[in-house]
Amino acid sequence: MAALRKWLFTGLLVIVPGVITAWVLSWIVGTLDQTLAILPEAWHPDRLLGFHIPGFGVLLTLAILLIVGAFASNFAGRKMVSWGDGLVSRIPVVRSIYSSVKQVSDTLFSESGNAFRTAVLVQWPRDGMWTVAFVTGQPSGEVAGYLRDEFVSVYVPTTPNPTSGYFVLMRRSDCVELDMSIDAALKYIVSMGVVAPPDHVALEASK
Repeated sequence: MAALRKWLFTGLLVIVPGVITAWVLSWIVGTLDQTLAILPEAWHPDRLLGFHIPGFGVLLTLAILLIVGAFASNFAGRKMVSWGDGLVSRIPVVRSIYSSVKQVSDTLFSESGNAFRTAVLVQWPRDGMWTVAFVTGQPSGEVAGYLRDEFVSVYVPTTPNPTSGYFVLMRRSDCVELDMSIDAALKYIVSMGVVAPPDHVALEASK
């Protein structure tokens, strides 16, 4: 029985990561394939080739992103984007949603953005309990006026889903900056502490 149990768990360790990875990739490809709906029906690869080949939606999405990015990078494109932003900002309700989403996307995808660039160790949700979080910026405006000490904006993700979490303002002195990369910190959070980040002290000593 001990051998059977060992074989069972070994099989799970081998198969489960591959199955979940294949399922996630299949979901992504299937979702992006829906972008083919913007093409005329006569241009669909299924009609042209006579059979379905998954992945054309991925290529179409990449092509659209590259074309839009190339257009928005020149003078005329920037003017068009600015004009569109101004038009949307005049629409009630829509402008509040659009402006919030745009600010987040500009922070996350901009080459000069500082979001999720530093992993820190903070005491959360109370003193004596520690977790890994990310510095996302510094408070400004009215909020900064009420804070006398030096504070930073911190995002505390939940486990195992880091896309949900808590936004808090903490004193910089209460945040312990870590040497681990953002990818290593995310793996540590998603795995619930199972996949520990490498020990930088040990790595430096072994060099």
